[in-house]
Amino acid sequence: MNKAVTEGLALMPPAFEAGLSLWSREDGLAGQGSWAGQANAAFVAADQDFGGCLEVQKTGATLKLRSFQRIPFQPGLYLRVTARVKCLSGALPTVRIAGFAAAVNGANVAGAVQVGPGVALTSYGQVVTVSAIIGSGNRDGVDMVWGTAPAYGHLGIDLTGPVGGVLRIDDIVVEDATEVFHRNLMTWVDVRDYGAVGDGVADDTAAFEAADAAAGQRSVLVSAGTYRLAGNVTFESHVHFEGVVVMPATARLTCRRNFDLNTYAAAFGGEEAGLRKALQALFNFSDHVEFDLSGRRVRLAAPLDLAAITGLSVFNLRRVIRNGQLEAQDGAAWETAVATSVATYSVASPTRLTGVANAANIAPGARVSGTGVGREVYVRAVNVAAGTVELSQPLFAAAGTRSFTFERYRYVVDLMGFANLSRLEFREVEFDCGGVASGILLPVAGIALRVDNCVFNRPLDRGITSPGLGCQGLMVDLCQFLSNEQSLPVQSRTSIALNVNANDAKLRECRVVRFAHFAILGGTGHLVVANHFFQGDEQQAGLRRAGIVFTSTHARSLVVGNYIDNCFLEWSNEHDAEPSFSNELSFGGLTVTGNIFMASGVSTAFRWIVVTPRGPGHFINGLMVTDNTFRTINGTIERVEGVDDSFAGLDAARFRNITFEANAFHSIDQMTVSPVIIEHNQGSAAETWVVQPGPWLPFGGRARVVTGLMPEGAVTTASNVTQWALPFTLVEQGGARNEVHLRWPVAVRGRVQVTVRCDNPL
Repeated sequence: MNKAVTEGLALMPPAFEAGLSLWSREDGLAGQGSWAGQANAAFVAADQDFGGCLEVQKTGATLKLRSFQRIPFQPGLYLRVTARVKCLSGALPTVRIAGFAAAVNGANVAGAVQVGPGVALTSYGQVVTVSAIIGSGNRDGVDMVWGTAPAYGHLGIDLTGPVGGVLRIDDIVVEDATEVFHRNLMTWVDVRDYGAVGDGVADDTAAFEAADAAAGQRSVLVSAGTYRLAGNVTFESHVHFEGVVVMPATARLTCRRNFDLNTYAAAFGGEEAGLRKALQALFNFSDHVEFDLSGRRVRLAAPLDLAAITGLSVFNLRRVIRNGQLEAQDGAAWETAVATSVATYSVASPTRLTGVANAANIAPGARVSGTGVGREVYVRAVNVAAGTVELSQPLFAAAGTRSFTFERYRYVVDLMGFANLSRLEFREVEFDCGGVASGILLPVAGIALRVDNCVFNRPLDRGITSPGLGCQGLMVDLCQFLSNEQSLPVQSRTSIALNVNANDAKLRECRVVRFAHFAILGGTGHLVVANHFFQGDEQQAGLRRAGIVFTSTHARSLVVGNYIDNCFLEWSNEHDAEPSFSNELSFGGLTVTGNIFMASGVSTAFRWIVVTPRGPGHFINGLMVTDNTFRTINGTIERVEGVDDSFAGLDAARFRNITFEANAFHSIDQMTVSPVIIEHNQGSAAETWVVQPGPWLPFGGRARVVTGLMPEGAVTTASNVTQWALPFTLVEQGGARNEVHLRWPVAVRGRVQVTVRCDNPL
């Protein structure tokens, strides 16, 4: 690049033969004295070495020679000033390139270096070439650093040292040396050309901003060096980093034109440092809603505490982090913090522990365990002064004072520091937990967070954890959860793919491999659609655990089109401080439709749909199980549904609105159907026919309602006389109240089709 050519700059000062009046014996400013008519100076027309030249005698301590011509100067321009001199007689002086750096208003720029290195003359008649490079940037090879303030200069030489020498000076040459520092034809500007020092000490913030402002449609080059930026810097232009920057934790670097991990990793000398600064910019700058990890793997020495990184506690604008891998590197930063404390629980304050000993040792986001604590209960907040702990869910049987354990897992991405965070999305990100970390810890509150097409690889404890209500409307789509415990038998596994406390989660098209549980779902209104979750092992007649656990009695949720493999659906009320039924909504609002249920090598007691009441008096009021396929291999099971009465049973007398129909059963000893159509054959005449639909009815239900009865063929007496009368029915007969009695006017025999329900459909 040659600016004299590309920008038409007039750089050459006049030759001496044009007149010595064009040359100043001071700084070259208008009105100062020239060399014309001076007794100690003359123009020599024909020197054997120079041709036309200036002959002067040094009569003072410093002899100045400056062109009155204003030589233009600008950031990014590098000038080489060359002078050829020889001493004819007298004392031998020192020669140096010199100039006057002038701002636009003509004032001297005092900070500019205005003299070059001196060259001492050592013999008479010897031609010595003296040169220096003047430039805006503090670069190797630049002798006179002028910075960005000067607009022009008066250039020439100084003679210093002994007095009395007679010298001849050839015409001074000023030429463009920009191409020495810039590759030819490259469309960028270098921050060094705008005053950046790059020594890691000087504040280069202003230089970066000046380079960006000057770039226009060009890009900015941060050449090799370490640049300290004391404040926020935003690049409106495309920027390329050969050097690195250092900034305070609170200062932000924003690269608008290339906002991606490649840029930030180069800027901060590594992927992890670059990622942290990029996330800071993402949440503090409105121009970008998405950050691209550039398809790169980022090795993390510690969790990404996003609230601490961004300096925010509330954020409700959409942001997306996508396209890369976050890998936890084994180290102390990932160790689980465990605290044990005595505390008091009262059902009057169902989500609070009081009188907590050593509350300062308990970290927000810790999982709570102990007697009477349901699955996936977390610490939302800690008040050390008051000795209280706020919980994500009530405890079902923990009233009184007792000991609790608090385990604070470490997550690759930790959002716990946000009091409210909404609309954050992770897309196409692999959370490579490596068996040393968990995946994502959600914020205390928020709505519509989304995890899309991501992989959770070997989380130590949890894939996605909600410690509060930040899971409202959570969307988990097309994700893989790959357990760190795949080789363990089911009963030894402790890791859980995810949990939810709030309403309206969407779990869709995920693949979940061999966790203790896929999802613990508090709240209501969930959609569990088209997932494949399998939790088997290599044990013979092995134990199986729940894949999905609903912890709200009124689930109001759909389980549709899933492949439920070697695990089951459990419906519990373990997050109820008063789990006994007390005129509330009992188990209802669950639809299980179009799923594939599969199991292999399980015991005959295995069930795919299990209700686990934590207190007495509960019943089912609204359950639809339709169009599913149930199949076992390597053995059979007794039936597909059941009640876990470890804590309490169900009140079958209050069942309502249960539909269990149009399902397919393979290698199941007893099908489950309600309403069930029973074909009863009465071989001997009797006034009372005992119909036994009980084995078909779900959850040990009673034969509560007969909705249809139709003889098939003639109903006759013992003497084959056809009877035209219809019987009346008696429901809830027998010791288990699961029989129907048909009472005829006389003793008859024959065949009837009886439709029986285990519930009251109205």
